[in-house]
Amino acid sequence: MAASGRGPRERMVFSAAQLIRRDGVDATGMRDVAAHAGAPRGSLQHYFPGGKEQLVGEALLWAGRYAAKRVARFLEGMERPTPSGLFGAMVGQWTDEYGAAGFAAGCPVAAATVDCARSSEATREAAADAFATWTRPVAGALVGMGVPEARSGPLATLMISSLEGAVLIARAEHDVRALTTVARELGPLLDAAATGP
Repeated sequence: MAASGRGPRERMVFSAAQLIRRDGVDATGMRDVAAHAGAPRGSLQHYFPGGKEQLVGEALLWAGRYAAKRVARFLEGMERPTPSGLFGAMVGQWTDEYGAAGFAAGCPVAAATVDCARSSEATREAAADAFATWTRPVAGALVGMGVPEARSGPLATLMISSLEGAVLIARAEHDVRALTTVARELGPLLDAAATGP
């Protein structure tokens, strides 16, 4: 998730996502974002005339696109993709992060949803769009593995919501137990849905 090679605007969007995933929306100030991005404070007004709400919305959309791209990378790394293998890779991203860096950060989209779903309609919509952006490639991947199209969307939602809940529990417990549990328990159900070639 490195920010190198990005212009100041892209660095600020990236930085906002990183700070939100660690501290939440309310605790992430515009000055914090500028400092994290190594950008002049005055550039915030220039790039984000809609203020913090605009920046948060763009950070959430970035996070949705990032998660969607990860799905493609996970699939590329599998010799024979299976639904349980894809879900295991999605979970593994978090268990690896927590093993290497501790439990300080979660999903920026989930954090923003908790902080702002009632207070900001624009942020709620950006969060919903981010989840949809992530769900579509998961559902598409499932279809490619033989899951009937009618089940692919619901199962993609199950995978993402189970992962998000397990991330939340892992952060609370400072333990990856919930993550490994959802991967182990959902894997057979996901594979059983793949009825095609």
